[in-house]
Amino acid sequence: MTSAPAIVRVGLLGCGNVGGPLVSLVDERREAIVDGAGVRLDITRVAVRSLTRDRGLDLDDGVLTLDAESVATDPDIDVVVELIGGIEPARELILAALGAGKPVVTGNKELIANHGAELAEAAARAGVDLLFEAAVAGGIPIVRPLRESLAGEDITRVMGIVNGTTNFILTRMTEEGTGYADALAEAQSLGYAERDPTADVEGYDAGAKAAIIASLAFGTRVVAGDVYHEGISGISAHDIASASRLDHVIKLLAVCERLPGADGPEVAVRVHPAMVPAQHPLAGVRDSFNAVFVEGASVGDLMFYGRGAGGGPTASAVLGDLVDAAVNRTKGTAAAVGFGGRARIRPIDEQRSPFYLSLDVEDRPGVLRSIAEVFETHDVSIRSLEQEGIGADARIVLITHVAREADLRATVRDLRGLPTVHEVGSVIRVVASEE
Repeated sequence: MTSAPAIVRVGLLGCGNVGGPLVSLVDERREAIVDGAGVRLDITRVAVRSLTRDRGLDLDDGVLTLDAESVATDPDIDVVVELIGGIEPARELILAALGAGKPVVTGNKELIANHGAELAEAAARAGVDLLFEAAVAGGIPIVRPLRESLAGEDITRVMGIVNGTTNFILTRMTEEGTGYADALAEAQSLGYAERDPTADVEGYDAGAKAAIIASLAFGTRVVAGDVYHEGISGISAHDIASASRLDHVIKLLAVCERLPGADGPEVAVRVHPAMVPAQHPLAGVRDSFNAVFVEGASVGDLMFYGRGAGGGPTASAVLGDLVDAAVNRTKGTAAAVGFGGRARIRPIDEQRSPFYLSLDVEDRPGVLRSIAEVFETHDVSIRSLEQEGIGADARIVLITHVAREADLRATVRDLRGLPTVHEVGSVIRVVASEE
């Protein structure tokens, strides 16, 4: 005789763009989850900001409440799902739920990137789960592979496209010749970008995700403030065209590396636009899709690809964590979350990369020599150089060999001081073709 499934009562904090699809997905998948995992999920209470808003959901009377704290601490709730976003009150509510012995599932990247270690310690003290697959790449499963499947792997670098908004904008600029402002407006009209797109287009969103990835991949504690970030608002049509001519595409990348240092391993984490060789797997990631490229000493190269944003894909990732938390709850077990201790974060000035530069210059003899002398002074080697246009429209486009950030910045400073250089345009890092 088949035993009855364990009923797991779920308290949901927030019922917006992800919470609403999650409720629908639980209803749709309930029997399949019973068959596959042996647990029946019952969304018992849902904390919201308004009781009168029509959410298009079939919820029983009394399920909705304005009292989020009561949901977090209700003894009749078995698992809490936090989808409010932001730092507070989400942090206090999660700590309250963990303190009450409840597993917590969250998709809150900002919170995990800044307070993940604190929350993980609280979960460990309570002996319950803290799961956050949806906090990094929406529907793409990357947190669990880093925590579990690749736990014994010597991961050297994780590099990826982890913001769908910026990838959509850059795709439109590359494939349609759309200007940045128009591409952003289209992203907003389609719901990919917020009314205030700063977090996406200036790299803050990707930076928070990079901090989480680096913490998991390298077993060390990295917070959002450790991540250097640049956005895409300065990328021009000329940059897009130059990249194409050089057989590259421009992507906003999150790059997490573990590097040898004088006093032990160091971690370098940054987010910035980069020229990616057209042959690289990340170059073909289009529109709002995301991809994460993992490099390990034994496993080699892996890539995780899919829809990284949107209510449905993100709700799917939350549901996967919720099922895990529910099963573990019934078994009295929990998955360990290791953020590790603090490692030395390598400052951006000490990091190294090839660079692309464009210079508006005077078209007369001696200009190239004076430019080359500046590069030589700061020990930055030029890999390729070409001139576009003549006369007043003369522009030099060049790519360097791998150079230290501080040396490149000093080079740019001195180039701006040359009377023959009218303007230093874009400075974009390049993903080396052999990587």
